[in-house]
Amino acid sequence: MRLVLQRVNNAKCIIDNKVYSEIDEGLLIFIGFTEGDSLDLFPYFYKKITNMRIFSDKFSKLNLSIQDIHGKILLISQFTLYAWPYNGNRPSFTKALAYEKANELYLKFAEGLGQIVETKCGVFGADMKIELQNDGPVTILLDSNDIKEVNHGK
Repeated sequence: MRLVLQRVNNAKCIIDNKVYSEIDEGLLIFIGFTEGDSLDLFPYFYKKITNMRIFSDKFSKLNLSIQDIHGKILLISQFTLYAWPYNGNRPSFTKALAYEKANELYLKFAEGLGQIVETKCGVFGADMKIELQNDGPVTILLDSNDIKEVNHGK
């Protein structure tokens, strides 16, 4: 599982020239899935996303979480996070999880995250236009492979 978190002042998902979902201050999260991803990874990512101190306090220090600021999340599926661009000029997407399974994981991830922080979504597989005003910018990458590395170090 790969996630790209961007701290935003606002973000919106547009489908068919209409605003489908939007948030004010919070996180825009792009998420992609690969073979081996499962529901048992979700609690770690929920905790990491909702407790990560990447919002500024009154002293402009990154000391606040999305929960502290009562922010919202816009969660967008993005299979291209598993692009393999190194052979030729057209990226391969074979590392991305199959459509049906990825959609199932996306919906379950959104549901669980939404129980902690207000979460709005795009539409899995749709042609979406994403507009955002990045704040900072602050962009954080999370990858399930990195969890394995962290856990081996303990």
